[in-house]
Amino acid sequence: MSAVVIIPARWDSSRFPGKPLYEIAGKPLLRHVWERCCRARKIDTTVIATDDMRIAEAAFVWGAEVALTSAKHQSGTDRIAEVAKRSKKFSIIVNVQGDEPLVNPRLIDRFVETLWTNPDVGIVTAAHRFSDARDALSPHQVKVVIDRAGNALYFSRAPIPASRNTEGSRSLFLRHQGIYGFRRATLLQFVQWKPRPLERCESLEQLRALENGVRVHVLVTKHGSPGVDTPADAHAIAASLRDYNLRRPCR
Repeated sequence: MSAVVIIPARWDSSRFPGKPLYEIAGKPLLRHVWERCCRARKIDTTVIATDDMRIAEAAFVWGAEVALTSAKHQSGTDRIAEVAKRSKKFSIIVNVQGDEPLVNPRLIDRFVETLWTNPDVGIVTAAHRFSDARDALSPHQVKVVIDRAGNALYFSRAPIPASRNTEGSRSLFLRHQGIYGFRRATLLQFVQWKPRPLERCESLEQLRALENGVRVHVLVTKHGSPGVDTPADAHAIAASLRDYNLRRPCR
């Protein structure tokens, strides 16, 4: 099996226009993401998928492989599916968002290993325990509950599982991380399905998989990888990026 990371990147953002090329710790945000993905050992290549020539031209300069895609896509999943449909040589596709500069390359490798060794898993994703259970009350934090085998039972913006004793349930609250590994056939089928009631209600695309009977395996990690939604987020993680790049130069 061959595996690829595809990073969907778009210029327009209501809260942060031009975010992919915003400079953090001496490099554009998207370059930090790309370099992290390049460090994954079980990935054959990393591709940036975009419809914007400003992003494409910048990525070419630092040596990234770029796939130009339609500007009509409604989601990053639709964008990576266009790239996957063109190339049949990749059987595993890992979707890493272009605003996740602290993504762990080892987690990407774990995604690939999981899909290699578990043929009945169609999608793999990740979650970690909330450091503060009170954060689970926020509708901006997506939660997931899993079964004994680590498969997703449900994703929600609501605090799940519900409990009268929030502090006592701290270890059960899992924050979903927006990174996915797909089998190619599952990805191409996924984007053909129409959103169903649960997905529309929660506004969570991953529920489409569960509503259509796809097994979604969740890897529970010790830590998450905060995304960058605003310039303030970028400044908050700048020191972490400088320290990491000093310790782990991109190969």
